[in-house]
Amino acid sequence: MKSFVRRSVTAGLVGSALLGSVLAGAMQVLALPKEQILQKLRPIPVFTIANSQGAPLVASPRQGEKGQPVAGVFISQKDAQAFLDNLKTRNPELAKGVSVVPVSLAEIYQLGLDNKGKPDGLGFAFVPSQQQVASATNLLKQTGQQVQQFNGTPLFVARGGKEKGYLTIQQGNQAVIPMFFKKEELQTLLDQFKKQEPNMASTIEIQVLNLEGLIQVLQEKNDPQLNQIVLVPAQESIDYVRSLAPAGQKPAPAPAPANAPKK
Repeated sequence: MKSFVRRSVTAGLVGSALLGSVLAGAMQVLALPKEQILQKLRPIPVFTIANSQGAPLVASPRQGEKGQPVAGVFISQKDAQAFLDNLKTRNPELAKGVSVVPVSLAEIYQLGLDNKGKPDGLGFAFVPSQQQVASATNLLKQTGQQVQQFNGTPLFVARGGKEKGYLTIQQGNQAVIPMFFKKEELQTLLDQFKKQEPNMASTIEIQVLNLEGLIQVLQEKNDPQLNQIVLVPAQESIDYVRSLAPAGQKPAPAPAPANAPKK
C-alpha cells in the first residue's frame, strides 16, 4: 500500500443495521457511484502495521482452516502503536521491520473491492478505539437499548430541533452533516452551537452509527442527504499525519460554525 502521507497529508474537515434504520426513509435503492464514495473516504487517515514496502502484517488462517488472510486497520494511531509495541515483546521476529503506516480509508476500501470474492484475497478488519466503543455503548444504553457492547466502528452525529434534523456545518457554499470518529470532538462543536442557539440547546442529542454500516448504505442507497455526509477524523490522527508532512505543507482548515439542524 502506498503511503497516505505522500498523497494527502492535511485531512481537514471534509470531513449496522442501525444506520440503515436512521437514514433509510424513502431512499431510492440506487448505489452511490464508487468515485463519490472514494471521495468521502479519501481524506480519512487510518493506520496499518506494514513493512517498508507497504505490505501489511496479516493474520492468516491456521493450516487446514478455511478463510482469507486479514489485516487490521486501526482507527487510532496510538492503538496501532500500542499493538506494535506489544508485538515486539511477544514476537520480536514477527515485529522486525514493520511500523505503523498511515493509509487513506479510500485505499482500504478500494483494496477491499479488488479482493472481494477472491478465495485468497486480503480482507480488512477495522479496529476501533475502545474508548469510543465505550462511549457508543453508553449512548445506546441511555436510549434504553439493551446492549453489552457496540458493534463496529462508532461514528457520532448530532440531531436536534423540533423534528430532530441533522446538525450541519458550513463547508464552502454547502451545508454538510459531519459524522465524527471521536465523540468528544462533536461535543466541543455542540457546546459552541448551544451558545449560539440557546433556545435549541435542550433539543440537541448525539446519535451513534457505525462506519461499516455507513459504507454499506453508501454502496446500496442514493439520497441527497447521503451526499451531505462528511466524515471527520480525530484531530490526533490529523496531527500525526501532518507531523510526517514535508515542510511548507498548508495546514488543514478550521471547522466552520454549526448551523441549525437540517429538516
